[in-house]
Amino acid sequence: MVAGELLQEHVPACEAASADKTDSQYQDLTNVAIHVTALDSKQQADRELPPDEEEAMLPSERSEAPKTSLYCRRFAVLTIFSLYSLVNAFQWIQYSIIANIFTHYYSVTNVMIDWLSVVYMVCYVPLIFPATWLLDWKGLRVTALLGAGLNCVGAWMKCASVGPHLFWVTMVAQVVCSVAQVFILGLPSRIASVWFGPREVSTACATAVLGNQLGVAIGFLLPPVLVPNTPEDKELMSRNIGIMFYGTAAISTLLFILTVIVIQDRPPLPPSQAQAILPTSPTEDYSYKKSIINLFRNKAFILLLLSYGIMTGSFYSVSTLLNQMIIAYYKGEELNAGRIGLTLVVAGMVGSILCGLWLDYTKTYKMTTLVVYILSFCGMLVFTFTLNLKCLLVVFFTAGALGFFMTGYLPIGFEFGVEITYPESEGTSSGLLNAFAQVFGIVFTFIQGKLTTDYNPQVGNIFICAWIFLGIILTALIKSELKRHGANMGSSKSQPVPTECASEKVNNGVRLESSSSLSRETSL
Repeated sequence: MVAGELLQEHVPACEAASADKTDSQYQDLTNVAIHVTALDSKQQADRELPPDEEEAMLPSERSEAPKTSLYCRRFAVLTIFSLYSLVNAFQWIQYSIIANIFTHYYSVTNVMIDWLSVVYMVCYVPLIFPATWLLDWKGLRVTALLGAGLNCVGAWMKCASVGPHLFWVTMVAQVVCSVAQVFILGLPSRIASVWFGPREVSTACATAVLGNQLGVAIGFLLPPVLVPNTPEDKELMSRNIGIMFYGTAAISTLLFILTVIVIQDRPPLPPSQAQAILPTSPTEDYSYKKSIINLFRNKAFILLLLSYGIMTGSFYSVSTLLNQMIIAYYKGEELNAGRIGLTLVVAGMVGSILCGLWLDYTKTYKMTTLVVYILSFCGMLVFTFTLNLKCLLVVFFTAGALGFFMTGYLPIGFEFGVEITYPESEGTSSGLLNAFAQVFGIVFTFIQGKLTTDYNPQVGNIFICAWIFLGIILTALIKSELKRHGANMGSSKSQPVPTECASEKVNNGVRLESSSSLSRETSL
């Protein structure tokens, strides 16, 4: 960089009184700069450049472009995270899928067993803001350790709740596990962004979400097998519940140890240009409050919050009440109820991976989101009106179709949120999406549960169908602006800059120029 250009950067454009005066001042400063350069070496000038300004320089202004690299460790990080997310999701659904067994064992009502699931959603909403703040300021490793550690503690506490009169202990343990979930659900987008390249980021996010879905699938499958319904023998029931709880605790402990060993904040070199132009840690002028305000001022993101909350909340509600819906029409089919839940989630896992691969290949986020939403609505309608046909084979098929699209939507929503809110923190956008999902999940679970109990499962499912239809309309209104993709492709003019100059539009330490230069997806 020429010394005259360097000094020119330190003269704010807003201080120039007129064009002639500016030219004369610049000529004088240039002469001085040439004199200084003759006395000092270029290396000394570069060394004296303030570090915050050096970081704020464009890649083209530096001596060389920022280097990017992919590390094999990224697969280990993704695997360990997916596994302890799996165990956390398993602990969420392990009560609801055998609700009739636990109501008999603890001598409580269905509503109390429902609360063992709903508490996951209730705890998430108030804790998501401190959790995302922690992710921004302390990084991925600390957040991951908290999630895996609390998950392990909650699992061991459940081992102390094996007893017909210890329902309060299992409730406290479930609260601990639900707090752990707060430090888990927002990480898929962060892990994908800071560890994986632009051509694999959506697939990585889908894989991270898949771990949670697989946990729900195993939660549908194993509890009915490990804890069969033996109402005449509570001692045998206690032994079976203990096996389930102790096995979960042992696996949680192993995964916590692996989390300590494997997971790091980020690789030595960034995996993409979009990550390279972002600061590796919050700058001095970074404001978490401002980041939240920026997100809520983004109209496209607000629409996505509502549509994502409706779809994911519907999935939470259907998953929680699935046992009650199946038992209402098929008495004594607890084992098949678990298998139907397994079918729903496994089909969703396939949908998640396929959608992730499709997004990495096409980058058609809005089109894919809208199509999957419409097909989820169709799947929910078919499931609703075929559930009472007294044919379990049909229920298996319709549940699989519903799960393929409804569960497959989850990673699409995460990635779409990151795209339209870049360069805001992935953890913050994902956290807000999950918070809205939990709120809708709480409301939907209680209302659908009430309709199912007072009337029949079909009425409760129609209620869900109506809300999913509203979600389709909201999704169609989202304006698709792929900011992160534009940065990776070089079409986005986004780079870290000093925020002292009032004439620039600054987004929490990162300047984002006019959206007309950003990559746009064809709108419907």
